[in-house]
Amino acid sequence: MDLIDFIVYLSCCLVAVAGVELTFELPDNAKECFHEDIEKGTDSTLEFQVVTGGHYDVDVVVEGPNRQILYHEVKQQYGQFEFKAEVTGTYLVCFSNEFSTFSHKLVYVGFQVGKEPQLPGIGDHLTAMTQMESSSQKIHEDLNSVIDYQTHHRLREAQGRKRAEDINERVLFWAVGETLGILIITVGQVMVLKNFFTDKRNAQSY
Repeated sequence: MDLIDFIVYLSCCLVAVAGVELTFELPDNAKECFHEDIEKGTDSTLEFQVVTGGHYDVDVVVEGPNRQILYHEVKQQYGQFEFKAEVTGTYLVCFSNEFSTFSHKLVYVGFQVGKEPQLPGIGDHLTAMTQMESSSQKIHEDLNSVIDYQTHHRLREAQGRKRAEDINERVLFWAVGETLGILIITVGQVMVLKNFFTDKRNAQSY
């Protein structure tokens, strides 16, 4: 499984679990936008990270329904932005690679709207939670933290592996170039020496 297949597989798993996380390819000189309908007063969190491509950076803009710019970053590798919707409407999140002329990017996006619902049965009664309910809630929160850590570690591992592959490719090209250069110089030296001794023999024959 190569890097792209791994990232696509990872994104499918994340979408199946959370429904708000994905990875996508952002071509050079391109811009991709995502729309989300958010109710007033809802807390939202945007996370992004450039996994592969170029200098691992993109431009990011979050725009409200009234065309107000809520968040704007230029050439960022990763970031996080939390906000509360002031009005009900469609919010726009755009990622731009328009400054790049030849390198496409692979971008991870996590966009959480609202708070995660509680476990079934917790909070349904007026009394305080029982010890079992408190333990279940704590385990649930810890598992969510583990999932977040695993996601970020997988992205970092994929990014590091891609960089290592790029370095290995450059070293390979450099080694091939050096080898060709040595061969050309060797052949050239042999030809020069051959011509030198040939000229001497011709001079002695006269």
